[in-house]
Amino acid sequence: MTTGQHEGTAESDLEWCFEAVHGVSRTFSITIDRLEEPMSRHICLGYLLCRVADTIEDAGHIPPETQADLLTGYDRLLDTDADMTVEAFMADVEPWIPDDPNEDWKVVAETPRVLRTFDALDDEPREIMREPVRELVGGMAMFTDRYAEEGGLRLQTLEELEEYCWYAAGTVGKLITGLVARGASQDRADELRANARSFALLLQLVNIAKDVENDYHEENNVYLPAEWLAEEDVTVEGVTDASNHSGVTNVIRRVTGRAETYLDDAQRYLEVVPESHGNRLSAWAIPYLLAVGTMRELRERPEDVIREGDVKVSRAEVFALLQQFDDGVSRSNLADLRTKMAEKPLHH
Repeated sequence: MTTGQHEGTAESDLEWCFEAVHGVSRTFSITIDRLEEPMSRHICLGYLLCRVADTIEDAGHIPPETQADLLTGYDRLLDTDADMTVEAFMADVEPWIPDDPNEDWKVVAETPRVLRTFDALDDEPREIMREPVRELVGGMAMFTDRYAEEGGLRLQTLEELEEYCWYAAGTVGKLITGLVARGASQDRADELRANARSFALLLQLVNIAKDVENDYHEENNVYLPAEWLAEEDVTVEGVTDASNHSGVTNVIRRVTGRAETYLDDAQRYLEVVPESHGNRLSAWAIPYLLAVGTMRELRERPEDVIREGDVKVSRAEVFALLQQFDDGVSRSNLADLRTKMAEKPLHH
């Protein structure tokens, strides 16, 4: 193959990866749009590698033991010392790809392309990313295996919920922090690492609080701690029953309250995050502030999580927030914006 052809392929692969992120996550695509090169491609690929594992773990149609095997195979694929080939992994996963795949499954189907683009990155960022992605994959395999007999996750305690949040999101925070902390002073890098877990847990707990209905019906997963549901006389399998609305609503409030305990540390993370290697404050401040807005909605109407299956910030408010950042937001404005959004929707 001539070099020209190869570069064309690499370019079109990368372009495909950027488009794929826009298809699978509205919030993450906002982040990637705000970043500049090379950070935008690093975060894009890190996210897609994690998404492959996430899609397999969330698949209600795959038996749990098969899910765990697929995740273990995927982890070996990412291990430079293992002998797993991408062809072997695809042969295992292809029978499970739906005939009419959604955006997530299209990414799984294109795992070879994602890996090829990842392998083409410079050594330093690629190796910073590899270990946290493998930690996420290993954690998902472990949780799937733990609840294989139940057919879906049934988290028991707050500690277990936060352990799960670490694997699902904390590892991603670790990946991001490894990339953005390069070249930062030791003090700043230490402060970023100290607050990265809080930032990730905040976002993940908010997602769990707002997606109860979806997680149960589409993925057969219940992330609300069983011990908290039991205190409301709700069984895990009764989490979306109309008769349990008020009890489940109380648990959703508790999860939201837990997320709130991470707000200050997450804000501190934003106050020290460096803007180098194409990193931009707005890329991480926007998801943080959207989480603040979502928590406000969850506090005001938690019952809509069960009734309507979704609680989120309106498109108008998302637009108003993006507009703020287009006009320029400094680190010192973050606390003020957070206070405003915690009280009422932002208007353009």
